[in-house]
Amino acid sequence: MKTRSGRTTTRGALLTEAAVAMGLLGLFLLPVAFAFVQESKLCRAYYFKAVAMEIVDGEMEALSAGEWKAFRAGRQPYPVPAAAATNLPPGEFTLTLEGTRARLEWRPRVRHAGSGVVREATMP
Repeated sequence: MKTRSGRTTTRGALLTEAAVAMGLLGLFLLPVAFAFVQESKLCRAYYFKAVAMEIVDGEMEALSAGEWKAFRAGRQPYPVPAAAATNLPPGEFTLTLEGTRARLEWRPRVRHAGSGVVREATMP
């Protein structure tokens, strides 16, 4: 098709090409967006696990130093004074004392919050 100046119009072809390019761009960016969301959830779960490990390891050191004598035998909730525990999702710390064996664990109550952390030691 010719315009008054004699030049061929290519507007229809350009619009079609732009629409196809936008469709292809959207088609390729959609999986990348989903991968980014999954990666973000995974990083958050690793962060929660790292914080819980630090707390459990520190508390296990304190228990090994003699603090375990202040607790009764059996399974019981363990109060954690660490300020970093506020960075964890809802969950619970549990101490289990059986003879000279102590087991301290953190278990999250929500899904996608990382796995639990467990440490066991034989008390002196």
